Amino acid sequence: MQMDNWKLVRAADIIDFNPRESVLKGTQTKKVGMERLQPFTRDISSYEIAPFKGGSKFRNGDTLMARITPCLENGKTAQVSILEDNEVGFGSTEFIVLREKPNVSDKDFIYYLAMSPLLRDKAIKSMVGSSGRQRVQLGVLNDTMFYAPPLDEQIEIGRILRLLDDKITNNTKINHHLEKIVQSIFKSWFLDFEPFEDDDFIDSELGEIPAGWSMQTIEYLAEKVAMGPFGSNIKVETFVNDGVPIISGKHLRGLYLDELEYNFVTEEHARRLSNSLVRAGDIIFTHAGNIGQVALIPDDCDYPYYVVSQRQFYLRCDKTKALPEYINYFFHSHEGKGKLLANASQTGVPSIARPSSHLKSIAVVLPPIGVQLEWFETVQPILQTLNSNTKESKKLAFIRDSLLPRLMSGELSVVDLTANCTT
Repeated sequence: MQMDNWKLVRAADIIDFNPRESVLKGTQTKKVGMERLQPFTRDISSYEIAPFKGGSKFRNGDTLMARITPCLENGKTAQVSILEDNEVGFGSTEFIVLREKPNVSDKDFIYYLAMSPLLRDKAIKSMVGSSGRQRVQLGVLNDTMFYAPPLDEQIEIGRILRLLDDKITNNTKINHHLEKIVQSIFKSWFLDFEPFEDDDFIDSELGEIPAGWSMQTIEYLAEKVAMGPFGSNIKVETFVNDGVPIISGKHLRGLYLDELEYNFVTEEHARRLSNSLVRAGDIIFTHAGNIGQVALIPDDCDYPYYVVSQRQFYLRCDKTKALPEYINYFFHSHEGKGKLLANASQTGVPSIARPSSHLKSIAVVLPPIGVQLEWFETVQPILQTLNSNTKESKKLAFIRDSLLPRLMSGELSVVDLTANCTT
């Protein structure tokens, strides 16, 4: 361990917490809500333009750390990069803003420090308040003591970790583009019927469709449609360190299951929830809270089976009638989303009324299975690239998360790491 030139500091010695910024009331500027931060993801996914009425204020390079449970525990900490030079944005009052101090600390080092056990664990342990609304005590965070390297070493630590996150971000952007391409091909084939425009067409309740195709309900093509367990069946006190993973909303952010950190229940507990067990090929839907999320569990998923949460339901296709990939892409199309949310209520907690029976009644254009297979063969190379990028990002995230605590604690020096990488 090479820490001869590291100094024992208070967090407030190298971090400017909630720096003062000025934005006039009513000014239209970029707003970042808590929902815009993705778990354990550096970059902010999106923002909105809104009049400033209050909240945290920040600039590019600042770190936003959630101060409320369970957002902090779920990894909602990000670095701002969505603003123009000298632009000030604002966001949730539940953010703690962290900024580097000129000639003392580095912005990237500050972000990774916020993600490391040195600061993150201390913040989580400091939380006080009523159950479900606990918040970080900023005073405790200010006074957290740890050893910090000199500025030049901070910059190098931040640079090494940033390179890994940059590659993850680039893979994510590429995958978003690839997903749009596949969705565009789906629309061309199955909504606009462009490859079949010279075929004969027949009338249906949705208009003309190619001859030999049919309109069918989800119930017709489903092997099974089922709900997640009642809330009383999965509680925090039933979680274990390893076992059967529980799928929650954070795992349904894209076309396919996002294999992020899971909570687990025991195999015995999972067997008692047998009707809520899902596996590769199943399509998961969210029916309460962040409604309308849909994702397919891919064939190369990490676990043999999962448990869906009480806010979810799932569809298992009869593969002799419909490919899961076809139905998944249908529900990611504008038409499919509209049908899924047609029975949604926005009062109270947003929800889809009678989700299982509603899903079963939805009618879809069903091409012959041979046409579905032909489409899937067409998009398969794109999906393989998408899958390869996802796997690479997971490996890079594992490397980043392994290096992070060792670099921040001084267990691994940047000199040794750089030397090992060049030999």
